[in-house]
Amino acid sequence: MPTESGMEDKPYDVNFCFPVRDLENGRVKLTPLVPSIHADLLFQGCADHPELFQYLPFGPYGSASDFTEGLIEGRIHPSPSMVLYAIIDKTRCPDTTLTSLPHAPSRVNFAGMIGYLNTCPINLKTEIGFIMVFPPFQRTHVATNAVGLLLQYALDPPSSSDNVRSHGLGLRRVQWQTNELNTQSIRTAERMGFKFEGILRWDRVLPSGKGKLGNGVQLRADDPKPGMVGRHTVILSICWDDWENGGREEALRIMARQY
Repeated sequence: MPTESGMEDKPYDVNFCFPVRDLENGRVKLTPLVPSIHADLLFQGCADHPELFQYLPFGPYGSASDFTEGLIEGRIHPSPSMVLYAIIDKTRCPDTTLTSLPHAPSRVNFAGMIGYLNTCPINLKTEIGFIMVFPPFQRTHVATNAVGLLLQYALDPPSSSDNVRSHGLGLRRVQWQTNELNTQSIRTAERMGFKFEGILRWDRVLPSGKGKLGNGVQLRADDPKPGMVGRHTVILSICWDDWENGGREEALRIMARQY
């Protein structure tokens, strides 16, 4: 795979427990995230918007290499339960003067990242997360189409003969977890058919000093991690029977909306 310097790299091993391929429709393309191609774009996209990390249990990062080492190589790549995708907005033409790579995204059409985590082939389930959509692409078709493409791949049956359907993984459950305060994330999930299941209280200890929004509850005086706020986590899910009983059609309708 070409790198930014024009040299050839070995193909990047995403180490996911299921087959990984490009997922796309007429508006959005999800392609497996490769650090040599996408890390700089991710860092550039969020450098001026540290608020993108306020609800996330990771970041922000000081450089593209910190992002690669801390998140991709430090957390994602070692685990076969996780994979990241780069989000490309196909409705915007890339600026070819900003990249030396043929067919590579640029800041014009590179919209952020999304991924699967907590994936379990034994129990036929996964979770959609690591969602980061840059401000110029928010409140557009990007987030709903990115989520919809991951839902289709996860929940569509692998044996489908319907030409309209892409061959999926046939999983039974897709989960969504988010900070209780992140109302936009909750609305996106519910709009795409996820059902509220409950709140996990004090579910996460968030990094200190990085603008993280916790649950607003003051810690006790002898807490082992003073200064690191706690997070209440909302958990939602959409399951195969939701998907088969109208969920898929509703998701496609939302994905096709004009903004």
